[in-house]
Amino acid sequence: MLLTQVLSILGFACYPSALTIIQTEWQLSNFESGFLASSFFIGYVLTVPIATTLTDRMDTRQIYFAGGILAAAGLFGMGFLATNFHNAWIYLMIHGAGVSATYMPGLKIISDRVTIGEITRHISFYTAFFGIGAAASYFFSGMLITHLGWQAAFMIVAIGPFLAGVLAWAGTRSLPGEKGFLEIQFSFKDAFPLARWKKVLEVKEALAYMLGYAAHTLELFASRAWLVAFFTYCASIAAPEHAFPLSATLIATLVNLIGVPASILGNEMALRIGRHRWVYWVMIGSAISGIALGFAVGMHWSIIVAIALIHSIFIMADSATLTAGLVISVPQTIKGTAMGLHSVMGFGGGLIGPALFGATLDIARHWGQDGWVMAYASIVIWGLLFIFYTQFSLWKTKRAAS
Repeated sequence: MLLTQVLSILGFACYPSALTIIQTEWQLSNFESGFLASSFFIGYVLTVPIATTLTDRMDTRQIYFAGGILAAAGLFGMGFLATNFHNAWIYLMIHGAGVSATYMPGLKIISDRVTIGEITRHISFYTAFFGIGAAASYFFSGMLITHLGWQAAFMIVAIGPFLAGVLAWAGTRSLPGEKGFLEIQFSFKDAFPLARWKKVLEVKEALAYMLGYAAHTLELFASRAWLVAFFTYCASIAAPEHAFPLSATLIATLVNLIGVPASILGNEMALRIGRHRWVYWVMIGSAISGIALGFAVGMHWSIIVAIALIHSIFIMADSATLTAGLVISVPQTIKGTAMGLHSVMGFGGGLIGPALFGATLDIARHWGQDGWVMAYASIVIWGLLFIFYTQFSLWKTKRAAS
């Protein structure tokens, strides 16, 4: 399942890696470029309630397999059929819909089968391997775009999610009593199970983790969507003696890889000092390092890369903590529904982040400003607002009760 996690998002960074090329080729604004990145999350948010609700009713492996096929179709369509902004977002949305049927269902496959030991460690490794998949996506996408062009890159990385679907099906066994697609009754009303969502939201601990996840993913996916463009811009204005030694996509690969141990070790730290305290400190560090990265434009490449690595560490250090906290805070009977709502709220933040970042860049440059500081500030502030809200409401109430 860790390998499927990597393969399923092999095309995740293909658009961010090609953003500046597509932006120039199609003459897009920063907002339009950011919206294309956000369209992935539109498909994700619209589909994940259906996919995760079904995990409580049927063989989750079948959901995963269907998601892999759908994600591959979206990537292939982007490379083979997309010609402009108005149809590209549709294929990117299909890609996001497919990934939504693999990420949380994959986590459900693991959590349903792990019956001994510390389950949060299994979850932390699974979420951390998203970082390996993202890093692999930056690496292969950048290499393919350089040598074959962005259209071919999209078509080739589509192989990843297809193989992930096949591997999840062949490499795991169904559980006793799990049904197939043809054995269940499903209404699209079940895609938005308001009554069951209400039960999840009544668990205040779970609500806090979901709000934190929304702030986390808004910052995470906005940063990932614009990371290559940011490094490309920094390299373009660097003095000859300060030239970047690596390509923008390769630096982005290294930045994403550093997040893998950060996520795993972050969960271990949370087990020792407390999840709430750990999340607070990490989000504060993420906000400071994010704004510092915006201020680093024009500095020596080593300073820019160092701050980017620090920012990536802070972004990922609470990823597993937030998801694992949600999983262990809800009853087994509504776990699938809770994970679905967790994804809707979290990746809803991911939907907003890239477009918000691009729009802020446009607004700042309209005012004659460089824009990167404001753009990074626009995505890190939500973590600080989350801290303020939970400190004075949800988690404070729990501490007082205990």
